[in-house]
Amino acid sequence: MSLDVFRLPPASLEEIRGTLGKEQVSSWRTVSQEMIDKFAEATEDHQFIHVDPERAAETPFGRTIAHGFLTLSLLSVMAYETLRPLEHLELGVNQGFQKLRFQAPVPSGSRIRARFVLTNISVRSSGWIQFTYDVTVEIENHPKPAIVLTWLTISKVDPAKAGL
Repeated sequence: MSLDVFRLPPASLEEIRGTLGKEQVSSWRTVSQEMIDKFAEATEDHQFIHVDPERAAETPFGRTIAHGFLTLSLLSVMAYETLRPLEHLELGVNQGFQKLRFQAPVPSGSRIRARFVLTNISVRSSGWIQFTYDVTVEIENHPKPAIVLTWLTISKVDPAKAGL
C-alpha cells in the first residue's frame, strides 16, 4: 500500500500500542464555503442551509453550515496527519462507527480539528488488525463538539514482516 496519504512515518505495532489511551490531536482545518459547495455537487445535496448564504442567514444558524457527512468525511485527512500508519501496511479500510452523534453544526468558515484516543487493538494472526478510536471533532471557539463517535478501522499487514 502506498503510504503517500500519511504525514507521519510508520510505527511498529508495539509503538502504536504505546498510544493506547493517549489523546492525539490534529491541526485546525478550515471548512470553507467552496469545500461545502463541492461536497454538495458530489453528493447532490443542495439544501439551502449549505449552499445559499442569503437564505441560510435567516435561519437560527445565521449562515451556511457544512453537511454533517462532509465534516465526518474529513476524519480521514485529519487521521492521516495525526496518527502514524502501521509498519508493513498492505491496506487499511473503515469498518464502521459506533455511537455517532452530530452535536453541533459547523458554520462555513469555521475551523475544526479531531481528537483521537485509541481505545482498543485486536490483532489476528492472519495479519488483520482492528483499531478502535474514540473521536471528537471540535469547532474552534465553540462550546459543543461537531461530532462525537467511536471509529473502527481494519488494517492488513504481512504477518511475517509484522511479527504476528
